[in-house]
Amino acid sequence: MKTMMRTLFLATCVGVAAVAVSGMAYADTVAHKDASFMKDAAEAGHLEVEGSQLALNKAASADVKSFAQQIIDDHTKAGQELSALASSKGVKLPEGPSIAQKAKLKLLGTHEGAKFDASYAESIGIKAHEDAVKLFTKASTDAKDADVKAFAAKTLPTLQHHLEMARALQAKTGKS
Repeated sequence: MKTMMRTLFLATCVGVAAVAVSGMAYADTVAHKDASFMKDAAEAGHLEVEGSQLALNKAASADVKSFAQQIIDDHTKAGQELSALASSKGVKLPEGPSIAQKAKLKLLGTHEGAKFDASYAESIGIKAHEDAVKLFTKASTDAKDADVKAFAAKTLPTLQHHLEMARALQAKTGKS
């Protein structure tokens, strides 16, 4: 009985160790920089979606609300694709914007009317998309993982288009 218990215990230990080792190997299948890109991209997407949801409620301009809705739609779709990609690579993504991005959203939320529209166009439209274009451009050329690189390359034209739209929106909101 003692021998059987010891054998069962050792078999269990070996099984747990095998699962732990395979889990570590799975998490290491994506380079640290690629995982970092996915996390940064998720935070950027959360910032743009949350800022745009704010715009749907606070914007004075129909143009701003229309732009915000497109950002929500496009970034929600990209976020779902990113989430599936990260999950397949064993990367856990943040569930919201970074602390610094949350502070920017809080500041944006203090504005009303035309001032909100101009601030949104500048912070979410221009600045956030300039940062995202830079992030995705780098990943589309430098990512080690082919799937990560392909996701960045596929998403980049949409982000560039958003940036162009944001610049036009900024001209309409009167702040340059």
